[in-house]
Amino acid sequence: MRRLPLLAALLAFAAHTASAEAIKIGSTKIASGGPIYIAIDKGYFKAEGLDAEIVFFPNSLPVAVATASGDIDFGSTGLTAALYTLAGNGTIKIIAANGRDAPGFPQYGFIISNKAYENGLKSYKDLTGKSVALGEIGAPAHYALSLVTAKFGVDMKTIRILPMQAIVNVISAVTGGQADGGLTPASAVTAAVQKGDVRLLGYTGDEVPSQGGATVITAKNANENGDMVRRYLKAVKRGARDYYDAFVGPDMKPHHNPTADAVLAIITKYTGQPGDQIEKALPFMDPEMRLDEKDVLRQIDWYKSQGMLKPNVDGSIMIDNRYAVPLPG
Repeated sequence: MRRLPLLAALLAFAAHTASAEAIKIGSTKIASGGPIYIAIDKGYFKAEGLDAEIVFFPNSLPVAVATASGDIDFGSTGLTAALYTLAGNGTIKIIAANGRDAPGFPQYGFIISNKAYENGLKSYKDLTGKSVALGEIGAPAHYALSLVTAKFGVDMKTIRILPMQAIVNVISAVTGGQADGGLTPASAVTAAVQKGDVRLLGYTGDEVPSQGGATVITAKNANENGDMVRRYLKAVKRGARDYYDAFVGPDMKPHHNPTADAVLAIITKYTGQPGDQIEKALPFMDPEMRLDEKDVLRQIDWYKSQGMLKPNVDGSIMIDNRYAVPLPG
């Protein structure tokens, strides 16, 4: 008789597991996906009745395209001109922040070739007339390049931009000297810097903070599957809180807190990058995944000025404030 309550509990658990809603999450294999990796690994999605599968892409553009097409349910991706085009058409919506490029928490690293360094490229002021490799045109690294060149008085029209289509290709181009410099997710370049294959010019977030990434979904999902979206956000925000508690101190600067090793092990599991390298290039993650909406609108204006977005694209309709929480100030 005593076995009946246990049997009932097991049957209830099995029924809950069987009824879990399958979702696909698209991301690139970098540290800013930490909240997703943590939420999967610690069972936060399962606790919300979601059976989450992560699908990795080589860069931001295919994540946005796969989200718009419905091949994935949620996209954790960089804020790109292509994404803003889709959002401007009403196809997809921004519902939360992802990693932010902030002082002390490098999301994007600017690397230079050894040859370029020997030839005098030793600061951002020296970028005039140089070639810079990017994963893709119209992506967060491109926007960050525009900010840092403006700050240091470099005319971006003098820079030869080389789109490489994938993060690994950016590093290879700089290592081999095909490009003088490259701008790419910081966690991906640490190994090359440590081996001396390239030199680190700096982290753009130390000079020009920006909202690098966001979580996106289709407008259809936003309108018709609100309960699923809220459960997703609840789970991934638990992951974001764990990330924040592991790496951010009370002074809002990087700290190796008691849970850091365990969280690094999870990020290593999904990215394949060693924990000691990851920790040196972690982006800032707001624990509530609040969005820097002001910077998003600035990005949209810049992409318009570059002819990458139509002048009539309305940034205000891209952010779905039923879900997105703005960053104060």
